[in-house]
Amino acid sequence: MKNKTFWKNITLMIGVLLTVQTYAQNKTKANAKPDCKIAVIQKSEEEWKKQLSPVQFAVARKAGTERAFTGEYWDNHEKGIYKCVCCDLDLFSSDTKFESGTGWPSFYKPLNDCAVENKVDASHGMVRTEVVCNRCKAHLGHVFDDGPKPTGLRYCMNSVSMKFVKK
Repeated sequence: MKNKTFWKNITLMIGVLLTVQTYAQNKTKANAKPDCKIAVIQKSEEEWKKQLSPVQFAVARKAGTERAFTGEYWDNHEKGIYKCVCCDLDLFSSDTKFESGTGWPSFYKPLNDCAVENKVDASHGMVRTEVVCNRCKAHLGHVFDDGPKPTGLRYCMNSVSMKFVKK
């Protein structure tokens, strides 16, 4: 009886892994950006640690998350541009920011198609779409398909991964 349960669990795990792999392959194809000509910035972990605060490093370089309603920009209503805290790339405009009620700054689209890259994130027992800076690969947050029109997307970003430049 134990042997039957063991093989049933193995079969279930293989099915989950194949589903995640298929999801990842489809997302990667859908997010390909062949016309983006952005030079990738690479630095050592020590270089990033010198440049960033401990919290910025934990979130942007180690894919952490700030607590909801604690970030500097979740309730920011000023006009301007949100840039990557690591490499200064323009990421989002205040024109596409909206109130999501989640406690994180949310946008319905990036500033342009080359600003961010989407990656499959299968951590914490779920499959989500991670958003990273297309220049330095800093973790910014996640994108979900429950946003407003015209895109239907909600880019849920960490304030600590960005800096705001007022217009």
